[in-house]
Amino acid sequence: MAGDPHRYDDLFQPFGRIVIKRLFGGEGIFAGSLMIGPVMREQLYLRTGDNSLPRFLAEKCTPFRFEKGGKTVSTAYYSVPDRLLDDPEEFADWARDAERAALARAARTKR
Repeated sequence: MAGDPHRYDDLFQPFGRIVIKRLFGGEGIFAGSLMIGPVMREQLYLRTGDNSLPRFLAEKCTPFRFEKGGKTVSTAYYSVPDRLLDDPEEFADWARDAERAALARAARTKR
């Protein structure tokens, strides 16, 4: 899975153009200048926000976690349900929610 910058073209086609960039041990998926999700250890994650998190939790998705200073840090990026990988139209809705969450985060950060 890693290495081919076009492997998600079909999945993201209904969403729109993305760019995949190398990211600390994985890759980041960008819509414009916004990272909407990482790919880590062959798992695709999307950014969540207040409005989208319940949908991820209802599907039993898990947050991306990493170790820092001897502690486990959970992020706002949650795993994508496997069923969405076969449904680009529904996946696009989730990706748009991730983009809105990334925009909201960027707006809060600028304040």
